[in-house]
Amino acid sequence: MRIDIITVLPDLLQSPFNHSILKRAREKNLLEVNLVQLRDFAINTRKQIDDYQFGGGAGMVMMCEPIANCIDHLKKERDYDDIIYMTPDGERLTQKMSNSFSLKKNLIILCGHYKGIDERLRELYITREISIGDYVLSGGELAAAVLVDTIGRLLPGVLNDETSALFDSFQDNLLSPPVYTRPENFRELKVPEVLLSGHERKIQEWRHEKALERTKARRPDLLENED
Repeated sequence: MRIDIITVLPDLLQSPFNHSILKRAREKNLLEVNLVQLRDFAINTRKQIDDYQFGGGAGMVMMCEPIANCIDHLKKERDYDDIIYMTPDGERLTQKMSNSFSLKKNLIILCGHYKGIDERLRELYITREISIGDYVLSGGELAAAVLVDTIGRLLPGVLNDETSALFDSFQDNLLSPPVYTRPENFRELKVPEVLLSGHERKIQEWRHEKALERTKARRPDLLENED
């Protein structure tokens, strides 16, 4: 899979992709992340990529030409399954969405800044608009890193145990159950006996029950939204 990220702050994204699971995915050539400097496509020598709003108001708007030129340049090299714009007013990112994106071949992620991008770009180029939560960041880079992380870890061969991702929170509209490791007794708190029993069916039943309990207590909305 290849993901091209259009950004004015490529250095901000170096660290997330050079460590841990995403580093492993890139080293195995399972994921290619290409950081594209938007200012390279600016319309003047000042590397301008934003301008004042028509109609007045506080805050600058990212201009049409640099973004359009950048996307057009990328599209000459390959076809893209989606062009994603990270924005607070987009769809809320879910595990189901990440599962779907992990099956794609080529993606573009556009990182917004200031008051956002000119609306005409959304009409002409953007195929998906995604938010990672009901809050505003200084730019779309951190949100893009979150999205790429959720996708990259799902690619076959990235995780040492490929079944691990199947039991993450939200995969089945449930939060993950409690987990334990050694020692069996820590400050008078003991590991539940069923997890030590070796009885696989009972263990799975216990985990499902605890996942359901935790979801009802912490995120009942997940059960309400279940198909």
